[in-house]
Amino acid sequence: MKFNRTHTLYEISQLINCEFIGNKNFPVKGMNEIHVVEEGDIVFVDHPKYYDKALNSAATIILINKKVDCPKGKALLISDDPFRDFNKLADHFKPFQQLTKSIADSAVIGSGTIIQPNVVIGENVSIGKNCIIHPNVVLYSNTIIGDNVIIQAGTILGGDAFYYKKRPEGYDRLKSSGRVIIANDVEIGVSCTIDRGVTGDTTIKEGTKIDNQVQIAHDTIIGKKCLIASHTGIAGCVVVEDEVTIWGQVGITSGVTIGHKAVILAQSGVTKDLDGGKTYFGSPCEEARKKYRELAGIRVLPEIIEKFNNI
Repeated sequence: MKFNRTHTLYEISQLINCEFIGNKNFPVKGMNEIHVVEEGDIVFVDHPKYYDKALNSAATIILINKKVDCPKGKALLISDDPFRDFNKLADHFKPFQQLTKSIADSAVIGSGTIIQPNVVIGENVSIGKNCIIHPNVVLYSNTIIGDNVIIQAGTILGGDAFYYKKRPEGYDRLKSSGRVIIANDVEIGVSCTIDRGVTGDTTIKEGTKIDNQVQIAHDTIIGKKCLIASHTGIAGCVVVEDEVTIWGQVGITSGVTIGHKAVILAQSGVTKDLDGGKTYFGSPCEEARKKYRELAGIRVLPEIIEKFNNI
C-alpha cells in the first residue's frame, strides 16, 4: 500500500509512538508485506528468526521489536509490538469506510455494465464497461474490475485476509488494507470468495475463468487465461502463471508458484512449487504418470506380501 504522499520517519514514529533510528526526515512512501516491499516501504518483523530477512529485504524502513544495527541506507522503527503498530498504520492510512447505501457514491461504473438487484458496491470501487454483476454480489471498497467481466450471484470480492497472530488472550487479526483487481474478460462463478491483499493486491489477470465456489486468498496472483474448477482453495501469496488449469477440489498451500500451462488434476494437494507444462496429481501432488505408477504399485502390494509369506 502506497501512502497518498511521502511521510517522514519522524511523522510515522509519532503516529505509533515509538523510537526510531535514522534521519528524522528519512522518506516513507508506503507499507507492505515482505514479499512485495519496495524502496520507501515499511515492513514489520517481530521474531528473531526473520530479522535478517526483513533487514535485508527491499524495504527501507523496518518496524522491529529490538534495537539492532541499522543497515546502510535504511531506517528502523523500534516497537514493543510491531504487529499492533502495523495495524495502527493500516487503520490510519486506510480506515474502514462505512456504507450508507448499497452502491457508494464514489463508485465508478462503466457504460453498458449491468448491475442486478441486491448488489453491494463499496467506496472507490471501479467497474469497467460491458460487465454483468449478478444479484447478491458484494464488492468491498477499493475493488477494481476491468471490462467485459461477468460475476455470478453471491460472489464476494475483497474480504479480509485470514491472517492472525496468536496471543495469550486469543487471536489478533492483521488488518487488511489491500485490494482485489480483476482484469478484462474474466468470468467468476457463483458463490466464490476472493480476499483482498493485506497491503498489496490480489489479482486475477485477463481471460481467466473461475467456476463456482472457489476460494482465492490474500495477495495471490492468478495469470492470464487460467481455468479453475469448483471447490478449489488457493491460499495466500500464491502465484499461478498463465494458462494453468486447476480441476475440482484442488488445495494449494501458501507461497507456492504454479508454472505456465501446468495442469493439476482433481483432488490434488499442492505443497511445493510446480514446473510449467506438466500434469500433476495426488496429495502431495507429483507428476501424474509417476503418481499413477505409485498407486498401481500399492494395489499389488498385498499380493506381493502374501506371496512372500508363503515362501
